[in-house]
Amino acid sequence: MSSRGPRLLEWQLGTVAELVQETPRVASLVLDVPDWQGHLAGQHVDVRLTADDGYQAQRSYSIASAPEDPRLAITVERLDDGEVSPYLVGEVRKGDKVELRGPIGGYFVWRATDDRPLLLVAGGSGIVPLMAMLRHRAAAHSATPTRLLYSSRSLDDVIYRAELERLGSAGDGLAVSHTLTRNQPPGWTGYARRIDRAMLAEVTWPKEQMPITYICGPTPMVEGAASLLVDMAYDPATIKTERFGATGG
Repeated sequence: MSSRGPRLLEWQLGTVAELVQETPRVASLVLDVPDWQGHLAGQHVDVRLTADDGYQAQRSYSIASAPEDPRLAITVERLDDGEVSPYLVGEVRKGDKVELRGPIGGYFVWRATDDRPLLLVAGGSGIVPLMAMLRHRAAAHSATPTRLLYSSRSLDDVIYRAELERLGSAGDGLAVSHTLTRNQPPGWTGYARRIDRAMLAEVTWPKEQMPITYICGPTPMVEGAASLLVDMAYDPATIKTERFGATGG
């Protein structure tokens, strides 16, 4: 699908068709956008809210849905001091209108025609654009060898938990690994620490297989994981990063 066009930066209205509570603090908004021109897995949109007094606030949110999906989905983490996310997670209802523009971004994108081994590294809500890639991979019936390493604070904080479990057990070349950095349930067999060199070495492929890597999450995690891979002699040109800070929302 095209990521360009004359309507790229025009504001459009989407209608909330479905709300999915992913975790206690995270929700997905599934939108009907009549004139949506399509997007690539990994792109994002701007969302703008206008108050009764005319005050406007806007934030960027990664697209969670696959390019093949007729509806557009964004997944939002509620930040208590945010201007936009508390409305999108908690106040918005089915049938409400949401003003948005996009798609935006051409660097942090993945196409299912790319058959290089795919390494995805996510922290917290950084899973969102990577989920779009995994959904695109599934919709395209791609068998590209893919590994996801997802860092969360606790099992309850794992976004798309059931869907990731289903995709990881489909037997089509996707392996999903979790690390829980703060709390682990009894009998937990996954990782239980922050992402480090040993963890990356266990999850990824030898550098000779030249995987393409996408890393998204909080800035310290993203920079740390990317630096570790570079130190492990992976080609920096094959490591794409997208980061977000602790403010905003």
